[in-house]
Amino acid sequence: MKKISLFSMMALIFFAACKKDHLSGSNNGSRKIDTLQGAITADRTLDATKNYFLKGQVYVKNNATLTIPAGITVYAQVNAARSAKSVLVITQGAKLYVNGTASSPVVFTSAAAVKTPGDWGAVILLGKAPTNTGTGNAPGLPVSADTQFGGNIATDNSGSITYLRLEYTGGINPPAEDEWALDKASGLLLASVGSGTKIDNVMVKYSNDDSFQFVGGTVNATHLISYNSGDDDFDFDHGYEGNLQFLIGYRTHASSQALKANGFESYNDSVPTTNTPLTRPVVSNMTIIGPQQTPVIKTNLNQGVYMRKGTRLAIRNSIISDYPEGAFMVCPRTRPVILADNNAEFRSNLVQTDTLARVFDYDQGQEFISFPDPVLAAFETNSVNNNTILTLSTDFKLKGMYSSGAPDLTPASGSPALSGVDFTGVDFSNSFFTQVTYRGAMGSTNWAAQSNWADWR
Repeated sequence: MKKISLFSMMALIFFAACKKDHLSGSNNGSRKIDTLQGAITADRTLDATKNYFLKGQVYVKNNATLTIPAGITVYAQVNAARSAKSVLVITQGAKLYVNGTASSPVVFTSAAAVKTPGDWGAVILLGKAPTNTGTGNAPGLPVSADTQFGGNIATDNSGSITYLRLEYTGGINPPAEDEWALDKASGLLLASVGSGTKIDNVMVKYSNDDSFQFVGGTVNATHLISYNSGDDDFDFDHGYEGNLQFLIGYRTHASSQALKANGFESYNDSVPTTNTPLTRPVVSNMTIIGPQQTPVIKTNLNQGVYMRKGTRLAIRNSIISDYPEGAFMVCPRTRPVILADNNAEFRSNLVQTDTLARVFDYDQGQEFISFPDPVLAAFETNSVNNNTILTLSTDFKLKGMYSSGAPDLTPASGSPALSGVDFTGVDFSNSFFTQVTYRGAMGSTNWAAQSNWADWR
C-alpha cells in the first residue's frame, strides 16, 4: 500500500473541508447538507431546515411523491461527461411538489465554486399525456421504463411547481452543431405532462441550451422567466397543446452556445406530418426581449418567434423586440399551413422590428438566409390579427427595459402596451386566462421583483 505523507493528508483534509465549506457557507447559513441520489421509490418530503446535494441521476419512481419545502437550495454535482450529469427525473406516475414562495423559493443550482452553464442537466417531468409520435424516452438518458413518456391521459398529474429557480442547466445536451436535434433536455423539460399538473413562477437562468421545453402534453403554466439561455427561451415539440400566460424571455447578450437562438420556437414533427395532436401552444402576455445593441447583433441570434415544420400557433397580447431577424418567422413547411389555417393566430401583439415576417429554412441547406415575406406580413397586420408594429427607434415606454440590474418590464404612462388587447374567441376567453388590459408579461405590478425570487445576476 502506498503511504500518504503527513503533508498530503493535511492537504486532503483541507481540500475536503473547503469543498464542504462551499456547500455549507454563506449561502447556507447554518443549514446542513443532505444528499439526494439513486432512486426514490416511496413518498419523501425533504427536511426544510437542510439544503441538499443532488448526486448524479436521481429518479422518483414507483408512483412516489417527492415534496420540496420552501427555502431549500439543491446543489447539483458537476460531472464532465454528459452521460453522468446530475438530473432529477420524475417518472410516469410519480409526482413532484415544489412548494416555494416568493420570499423563499426553491433553487436548483450548480455545486461548483465557479458556476457555468451546463454544469448539470435538468429537472425532467415525464407524464402520460398525448404526443403526436406515441411514446418516447427522455433525451440524454438511458432508454428504460424510467425515462419513458407519452400516453393518452390528457389530464395526467405530475404534481405542482411554484416559485422554483433553476440555474446553470443543460449539460446533457448534444454539442452546439446539433442544436436543432429534437427533445433536448435542459432547464425544465415537461414531456407528455398533463393538465392536472400546476406550473407557476419558475425561472431558468444560464441554461446551456433551451430554458423551457414542452414535448407533447397538455400542461398549462404561468409566470415563467427565461434569462440568458444558450438557445431558445421557450421550445415546443411533438403535439404540445396547452395554455401559457405571463412569460418573459430576456437576454443581455447573444448566445455563446447555439448557432441560431430564438425567443420562442415551435415544431410539430420532423417530416412534418399532420399527425395529431398538432403542436399548438396558446399564449397570451409574453414579453420577448433580445439584447439591445447597435448595430443589432446577427450572430447566434435569430427570431423572436419561429414556427417550424407544420406547427400551429396562437400568440396574442405579447411584446417582441430586439431580435436581428425580426419578430415572426416561419419555415417553408409552415408558411402555407399558417396562411390557410383559420385557427392560426399571431394577433394583437406589440412588435418592435424592421421586418415583421420572414421565411427562413435551415432544414434544407447550409446557408442561413432569411427573406422578408410581404404576404405573411400582410396576413399578420390585417384587420383580424391587428398587430402593432413599431420601428426600432420607437420607445416601448417600459420602465426598465434595459436596466443594468434587474429589468422592470412594467409599462410607464403612455406606453402602447397599456392598450390593444384581445381576449375574444374560445381559446382566449376560457377560464385559464386572466383578462388583463395590457400587452406583455406585466401590468402595473413587477411580479418578477416580488421578494427577489427571480435572480437576474
